[in-house]
Amino acid sequence: MQAVIWAGAALTVAGLAGLVYCIMRATRAKRSGLDDAAMRAELQRVVTINLAAVGLSALGLAAVVAGILLG
Repeated sequence: MQAVIWAGAALTVAGLAGLVYCIMRATRAKRSGLDDAAMRAELQRVVTINLAAVGLSALGLAAVVAGILLG
């Protein structure tokens, strides 16, 4: 079960890295002074990546909890 815990921790860290990437990308878009339509399109892409990162992080945390409970 040790491998499940470490794999879950790696997934969680990858999800957190994705969240940091989303923050940086949204900040960069805000500073670039895009017009309304371009800003909306960019933020829609960021939201998609953000949801994937949160899902990956949640999956990793679930794996850690499962590994702890089963181990």
